[in-house]
Amino acid sequence: MEAPARLVPMQRQIDTDRCLPIGPMDPPVTRSHAGAVRQLPSTSVSVAVDAADPITQAGLAAGLSRGPKLALTTVAEADVVVAAVQTADNSTLEALRSLPMPPPARIVLVVNDGWYADLTVAAERGVRAVLWRAETQPQPLIRAVLAVAAGEALLPSEVQGELLDQADRLQRNVLVPKGLTPSGLTTREIDVLRLVAQGLDLAEIAETMCYSERNIKKILYGVINRLGLRNRVHAVSYAIRNKLI
Repeated sequence: MEAPARLVPMQRQIDTDRCLPIGPMDPPVTRSHAGAVRQLPSTSVSVAVDAADPITQAGLAAGLSRGPKLALTTVAEADVVVAAVQTADNSTLEALRSLPMPPPARIVLVVNDGWYADLTVAAERGVRAVLWRAETQPQPLIRAVLAVAAGEALLPSEVQGELLDQADRLQRNVLVPKGLTPSGLTTREIDVLRLVAQGLDLAEIAETMCYSERNIKKILYGVINRLGLRNRVHAVSYAIRNKLI
């Protein structure tokens, strides 16, 4: 198996004359990788700030207070937590475990000087958006929080590139040799679930896929047993809910 590529520092070169650190009196700007949110949350979003530096804490809170759909609250009650860190590495992300966030709260991570972390660890810790500290002005920050609350993810281009490289390594080195997709199911299992969702019975699925009906039953019940599901309806519901079909 090919060894995973070494994580490399990803740093953002900032024009300090144009991008000032966020503070209570900073004017809002629109220049950011966090563009317009496709679907705004229908209700107010509870948001909290976690930062070791009290000045950063106050600046981020002041910026978020400008969002008409945002309500500042404690970490324990937040839908979205804005966490400010100096450097994003695996130990920093591991420390996010200690935040008393209610599930399924999500994190907007504000990073000061570089990304050195494994993106799978970031995803497991609830990180759904990353902003560079020197570019984190109020309006981009507000848009990022609203986007995360609406189920979207926002990553800088440098982090997106690492994510795609990591996904490619996972696909080539782990999933393809086992005949799996990123969902943990085989393409054949997904095809069976898709046809069940379309209303075909086992005989029709067998004819469509050129398998015996016995093999289709084996495939279907293999998925049900492996995922701890109750029946075919539950299996189809699981596939739809996880956007597999």
